[in-house]
Amino acid sequence: MLTELALSWTFDVERGPDWLFVKVHGPTNGDAEGIPLAEMVWDSMRQHLSHRVVLDLSELRILRSYVIGQMVQLHKRVYTHGGLMRVCGLSDDNYRVLVACRLNERFPPYATRGDAVMGYRPKQPR
Repeated sequence: MLTELALSWTFDVERGPDWLFVKVHGPTNGDAEGIPLAEMVWDSMRQHLSHRVVLDLSELRILRSYVIGQMVQLHKRVYTHGGLMRVCGLSDDNYRVLVACRLNERFPPYATRGDAVMGYRPKQPR
């Protein structure tokens, strides 16, 4: 299922066993202001009766502060409802943004959505 958030923002939603996979496609200019990403993903989770979500951010060129805020909001909502949220596909630059924000522990990077589901992270530092 493809959901359009706003002009040039979309996300693909796939249901897997016990997990919802959301691949975010952002605009090329990186403008994220006003996109209710957390609310849209939460609504999709409720529609699919899922408490576990993997956000695939491999299509995001730039991880802006507004998107990070939406990730934090979604994580808090998922966690307080007994669910799990994992992030995969972060570029090295976007991972460094999470480190700078001190959110790399809350959002540990997984290479693929399969790794995210299994909780597998290589031992080597990035």
